[in-house]
Amino acid sequence: MAAIVHKTEASVIQAANGVTVRQVTNHPSIHHHPFFFVDAWDAAQSFLLLISHRTGKPQIYIEPEPGADLVQLTDEPALAEWSVIPSKDGGWIYFVSGQEGKRVSPRHGTVETLAYFGSAQMREAGMVGAAMGTTALSASGRYWAVPVRSGEVSRFWMVDTLSQTADVFLEQPTIGHPQFCPDDEDLILYAGPMTDRVWVTDRSGNHRRIFRRTHDLQWITHEVWRPGHRTVLFVDWPNGMGEIDPQTGAVKSVTGFPVWHGAPDTAGKRLVCDTNFPDRGVHILDLSGSEDPVFVTEPDASSQGGHWAKPFPYNNGPVKVYAPQHTQPHPRFSPDGRRIVFTSDASGHAQVFVAELG
Repeated sequence: MAAIVHKTEASVIQAANGVTVRQVTNHPSIHHHPFFFVDAWDAAQSFLLLISHRTGKPQIYIEPEPGADLVQLTDEPALAEWSVIPSKDGGWIYFVSGQEGKRVSPRHGTVETLAYFGSAQMREAGMVGAAMGTTALSASGRYWAVPVRSGEVSRFWMVDTLSQTADVFLEQPTIGHPQFCPDDEDLILYAGPMTDRVWVTDRSGNHRRIFRRTHDLQWITHEVWRPGHRTVLFVDWPNGMGEIDPQTGAVKSVTGFPVWHGAPDTAGKRLVCDTNFPDRGVHILDLSGSEDPVFVTEPDASSQGGHWAKPFPYNNGPVKVYAPQHTQPHPRFSPDGRRIVFTSDASGHAQVFVAELG
């Protein structure tokens, strides 16, 4: 489609501790940036990526520079809003729409179809984990990994974005939250069932568990790669974070701070996180453990998901929860580490914000 320009809605809010918060969107509809482990900027920060429902359905938008007019890039009837992921070089933004894997050029608005996944159900039922439909893109942008639900199994598709071919390389009962290792194009992290969560695979489908729970009430969640270390950070809710070495299986504690969603910077030195039950706001953690967590801002998001206030609920199988993801902050650093993007529905509608660090 031809790109549609929407007049800027940006405004600046002064916050404490030398932090300036900028509200990027201000429309009475749902807005959010990609999921907490997915970049919201390309590496050069030539655009900020966000999703808006202002036309009645989720579509991809970019802010070309801070305070600039928003540019609508898609007009898809069935865009899977959590599947969206940008290439680091800024050339493409990848997404799932209906049964198809597509990409759109943020420069020209050109849309290409790369894969057709058949008539399978694209996601599991629900709002969390595999049901969100998140996808993974390798650091070079060459490989795009897309989990697709097919009957009783999840099929992991690998799309070669250069040759524009696609094949299933792994089948498992559940495949959720896939993430390419930022330091290895042949290593992919993914989430299995809630009771057996942390797995990795290569692009040939050689998969293995890298962590096993120590007891039935241990709640392992929100895994993410630590750049520059080839290790996996994970939340042991609500007791803090641990770190797994996939090569040796060694596990160590990182912090006892109650991280909810935590994402490291591109150097793997700091981590930004939100909190819940109680909500203590967004914080930055030093991953070396030598400094105390630093408060950044209070999004005042409603952070829906009452199950997080209770003991681990999934031992007897899936449970129905109410946890719309756009109500949660999901903070993430910009590539240069000077900004943090987050979402808040404090106004009654989820909006996108950027905290400029002093």
